[in-house]
Amino acid sequence: MSHDPRAALQSLVSAFEEHLAAASNRRGDDDPAVDGAYIAIADAFDAYEEALYDAYDEVTPLTVFAEEEDDSDDDSDEDDDEDEELLEDNEMLDEDLVDEEDYEDLDDTDGARSSR
Repeated sequence: MSHDPRAALQSLVSAFEEHLAAASNRRGDDDPAVDGAYIAIADAFDAYEEALYDAYDEVTPLTVFAEEEDDSDDDSDEDDDEDEELLEDNEMLDEDLVDEEDYEDLDDTDGARSSR
């Protein structure tokens, strides 16, 4: 399904404008007009990205994220633990890359310069 990228871009811009209008007239946290406009942006973006790729073998640097389910909160604790483990690994790696002898040589030359 190949579309004109310019027409797809105009549809995307229109979807953003409709989302702005819906957000500015929001009637509560679960306003269906805002939710619908949100989905319209995602759909219009996907169509634009596809048309752009079909026409020019090009993509944008943007990604549409799907909303996660509420039960994903249980997994977030596991993700935090994994992030901490990665951080600890990176800290250890950084310490291994430092050669203290290089710093001792710098200290000696700095001391000689400051005594002049």
